[in-house]
Amino acid sequence: MTASTLPAPAGPSAYWALSDSRALIGRCLRHIARSPEQLMLMLFLPVMLLLMFRYLFGGAISTEVSYVNYVLAGIMTVAVTFNSTATSVAVCSDLREGIVERFRSMPVRGSAVLVGHVVAALVRHAVSITVMIGVGFLVGFRPQAGFGQWCAALGILLLFATAVSWIAAIIGMLARTVEGASGLSMPLVFIPYVGSALVPPSTMPGGLRAFAENQPVSHVADAVRALFTGTPAGDSAWLAVAWWAAVIVVVVPLAGRLFRRRAAG
Repeated sequence: MTASTLPAPAGPSAYWALSDSRALIGRCLRHIARSPEQLMLMLFLPVMLLLMFRYLFGGAISTEVSYVNYVLAGIMTVAVTFNSTATSVAVCSDLREGIVERFRSMPVRGSAVLVGHVVAALVRHAVSITVMIGVGFLVGFRPQAGFGQWCAALGILLLFATAVSWIAAIIGMLARTVEGASGLSMPLVFIPYVGSALVPPSTMPGGLRAFAENQPVSHVADAVRALFTGTPAGDSAWLAVAWWAAVIVVVVPLAGRLFRRRAAG
């Protein structure tokens, strides 16, 4: 039996789409809560990175603001890409272990599977960022942002996290094994390092500096840092929004098409 042989559920289509998505979001969140590995990625690893860069490398790196105020925004972008590996693995696992075929035998909308993973990933990112801000205050982070600047900074981070979560879902669908999904996610993890997330690009060689200053993750780190510290953001904020909004416009329909293809076998 396939989903096409089942009668459509009664009631508005949007209602059932939201209902299916809500159920699968809850499923993904329960998986996160019951997985020590995901909890470590979400909480332990970003905090350890923040403490390491704050106390081991901070004294050797010169920045216009205190290093903890500089690096916190960058560590947040690193945390988002690190956490994305869990989304890739989860999507690949669902496709490999047969749960998607089971969903196809029920009147469950396929889009709800991806929405469940992406929204759960956003919750994971939000918790991770909140914890890092709290730890940042404990180790010397002193923002100068007002309410509007806080909202703008968190909005840019949310936009970035949404785009990265959809990219991670695509990686999970392209991978043929769970281990492969984790490996394919590694380039995404290391993109923030080749940018302005952790060190000023002014110290880099010419070609690398040009790339570091203009790659899209650097725009996120620069914009969030400027909004937190009350320094001029230049073009970083609107470039970050333009880049990652454009990525979302491309990757969301691409993810839906790939999912339909993989789910159909």
